[in-house]
Amino acid sequence: MKYRTMGLDPATRRTVSVLGLGAIKFGSAVDERTSFAILDRYVEAGGTFIDTANNYAFWLTGTRGGESESVLGRWRRARGIGDEVTIATKLGDRPVHEGISIDDVAKSSNVEGLAPKVILESAMQSMKRLGVDKLDLLYAHQDDMAVPQQNVVEAFAGLVSDGVVGLLGVSNQWSWRVERARVIAAAAGLPGYEVLQYQHSYLRRRTDMPGFRTVDGKPGNAGGDLLSYVRANPELTLVAYSALLGGAYTRADKPFDPDLDHAGTPIRLAALRAVAQEIGATPNQVVLAWLIGGEVPVIPLVGASSVAQLEESLAAVDLELTPEQRAKLDAVH
Repeated sequence: MKYRTMGLDPATRRTVSVLGLGAIKFGSAVDERTSFAILDRYVEAGGTFIDTANNYAFWLTGTRGGESESVLGRWRRARGIGDEVTIATKLGDRPVHEGISIDDVAKSSNVEGLAPKVILESAMQSMKRLGVDKLDLLYAHQDDMAVPQQNVVEAFAGLVSDGVVGLLGVSNQWSWRVERARVIAAAAGLPGYEVLQYQHSYLRRRTDMPGFRTVDGKPGNAGGDLLSYVRANPELTLVAYSALLGGAYTRADKPFDPDLDHAGTPIRLAALRAVAQEIGATPNQVVLAWLIGGEVPVIPLVGASSVAQLEESLAAVDLELTPEQRAKLDAVH
């Protein structure tokens, strides 16, 4: 396994594996026994960075979520896991009551949001489910335009100063909103966002389609604007969710999203498959290696519903792409 460090402050920074494990379906679509087996294998391979959220996976269970955090908490206790594994979680996007669909959470009235009281209460609830006395990394899962940004910044910083949270992160927000929050924090001498989690993969998305989290340049997708922002601020860490597009790179039964249906996709896929064949790897492994070793280094999150699926992703960590192979992959922008 390979590792990199997130954060600048020695008191809160974390050294984590370059391949993160997404726990989004643990405790719901992936049963507890299988979840434990996947987690065990990940740690055995040197993995130390696990991602969850307080709303995972409400759309599968009809609840408000929390199943993923709870499974991770039981696994930690059963295995005696301590500070050697970093568990990141998120708040702000949890449904306010049961029975809310995945489409309805786009309405701000249906989710908890980022009011200071909610931030504190949700953080405490996540700590309880995870069975920890401090959250290693806490993200704002989405923006909340109804709450003054100053209040959000101060609420998250308060969690750090109280020893409740180590690192702060942000997901699914416009890059200008991220920068504004970081400026507010810096001006007040407060800890700010240091880790950014966005959807990012090898294929490029169209920019002319409606949508909240699926369009390049919109909140949720690491488009050119956000990548430029991270490139100009190397102290930030970029974490990529949906790096393998839900299996669409290799499975015929997993179609690509509509915003990937454009003339550049077949050309880029051809380059990906050519490089994969050249080095005897799978397209998924090449995508992960491309992300991990790129000009803007990325920590991809991979999901797994079996240990076998995880093994494929783990093998990508040691895959080194040559400059020529990267040039071939990047020839089509």
